[in-house]
Amino acid sequence: MSKHAFLSPSAAHRWLKCPPSAKLNAAIPDRSSPYAQQGTCAHELCACLVEKALGRDVKNPTENLEYYDSEMQQCAEGYAAFVMEEYEKAKQTCPDTEVLIEQKVDFSKWVKDGTGTADCIILSDGTIEIIDYKHGLGVPVSAESEEFGGNPQLMLYCLGCIAMFDGIYDIDSVKMAIYQPRRENISVHTMSKDELLKWADEVLSPTALLAMEGKGEFKAGEHCQFCKVKATCRKRAEYNLEIAKYDFAMPDTLEDHEIEAILMKSDQLTSWASDIVFNL
Repeated sequence: MSKHAFLSPSAAHRWLKCPPSAKLNAAIPDRSSPYAQQGTCAHELCACLVEKALGRDVKNPTENLEYYDSEMQQCAEGYAAFVMEEYEKAKQTCPDTEVLIEQKVDFSKWVKDGTGTADCIILSDGTIEIIDYKHGLGVPVSAESEEFGGNPQLMLYCLGCIAMFDGIYDIDSVKMAIYQPRRENISVHTMSKDELLKWADEVLSPTALLAMEGKGEFKAGEHCQFCKVKATCRKRAEYNLEIAKYDFAMPDTLEDHEIEAILMKSDQLTSWASDIVFNL
């Protein structure tokens, strides 16, 4: 198993917050699911419709898509329309704007052997834009992040674009967009190139090094959702069992702030218990 296999952009939000989880997850084989396969089909259709809208010669993949239905078609058409709208906006200031679909990017300057595939890249002078399609019905995905500034996955793609195209296009800022139609969610965030590079040097690089070596501190939180070891993780157990610290006997009734705190943790506790049962 290669050292870099577990530092994927799609899991960056987890390994950036919990570096040692990367090595633990890498030791467990991926388990496919109908939801993941459905997402793969949707991405293939999305790519086709954007290429077609750009006037490129592409073959309709629908007859080979296992999970194709009218909803997927509608979602993909909406995505293609959104990409074309963003493309037209970019061309207003840069006639030489180019659109790349399913483009492999290389951000290995900051993460050893770091590569990924961006759904859509709009290259133009001044600003480059990454558009990421999310087919899931789970929680809405944001292009922003209080902790990192932008969405970590898209920030890695932006770094790859800067490394690959900054000599061709005069890049000043990066724009990140999440298109999640089944949650009626479109999230957009822009940050300067300098901000992104500062984050890459001061946060990304040292954290990625810790993750590759299996070092750093375990940290539990919402990023545990897709962790393969979440059911048996000791740190997550400690995190969820904090609710047991409440002394339910004194006083005789709970204060409002105690009830609020318990309710906030109840969903996490229930999810953790379900993971444990499922793992038995």
